[in-house]
Amino acid sequence: MRAVLLIILLFIMKGTEAQFRPHYTQYILNNYIVNPALTGIDNYIDVKMSMRNQWLGIDGAPKTFYATVHGSLGKDDFRQNATSFDMIGQNTRGNEFLPQYTTAAPHHGIGFTALNYKTGYINRITSYATYAYHIGLNENTSLSAGFGLGFSSFNIDRSKITLANSSDPFVDETIATMKKIKPELNAGLWLYSSKYFIGISAQQIIPSKLSLVDNAENKSTLVPHLFATAGYRVPISFDVSFIPSVMVRYISNLPIGVDFNLKAQFQDAFWIGANYRNQDGFAAMFGLNFAKKVQISYAYDLNKGQYLLSTMNRGTHEIVLGFLLNNKYGSL
Repeated sequence: MRAVLLIILLFIMKGTEAQFRPHYTQYILNNYIVNPALTGIDNYIDVKMSMRNQWLGIDGAPKTFYATVHGSLGKDDFRQNATSFDMIGQNTRGNEFLPQYTTAAPHHGIGFTALNYKTGYINRITSYATYAYHIGLNENTSLSAGFGLGFSSFNIDRSKITLANSSDPFVDETIATMKKIKPELNAGLWLYSSKYFIGISAQQIIPSKLSLVDNAENKSTLVPHLFATAGYRVPISFDVSFIPSVMVRYISNLPIGVDFNLKAQFQDAFWIGANYRNQDGFAAMFGLNFAKKVQISYAYDLNKGQYLLSTMNRGTHEIVLGFLLNNKYGSL
């Protein structure tokens, strides 16, 4: 199995544009992970950690871990947007809240992201700092623009490849221990209010060639990844609201990816949801919020699409843990 996976990886890297980016089923909980324009969108410091184990049961399947933190500078009020968690100790997501909403004063946001994405014998470590500026366009709608700047480190280690024939000359001549560092630049825009959000973003903006093997002809291209996201908050009652949303991903030479997401929540105390990714599968999600300070959620993906190895796995697990630091209104 490992030898087969190695050959598949080499074939993919030789003739196609490499993706090198993970999926996020629970993007609705942390849109910041794909769009730096959300940096500092709330007055609290938002900390998120996530672990994703993809295609369970397949040796060398992708595994992702990320940690993000971001907060605002100069945002002293408790105005909230469509995806905020309650900050004033009572449900503010019902019908009575929406007519009273006004945009926050212009402010800045800063943040940081660290991500480890491992698939097969290829490991990517990415870290970058982010900045965003938020400004009100009118009484009810705000616009933010942000960017992220950092680096990504890639490595593939021959010593971690276990084969039936430990001295396979093909592998010895083709694969070597490789470590490369590439610049990382992301940017995005985020239009939002208490009811809706619309965002566009680009990751891996700086394209570059990455050689994963000794042969210089075998190079993959790190190409920009484009994301478009939109959602709308629908208050059903004073206690219950729904957030339907969609994310579209575009990567050159790959099919356009579309995620449809539906989240239903009760007083920001707990929520359930579902996700559908076109030609790939379904996911079920649920989460809990404790004392308006701690959040934990889980998603299970059933991958039944047309992509490579999708029929051989036992699904995907994804956990997100969040902390709302300095959420001073949460205990009122």
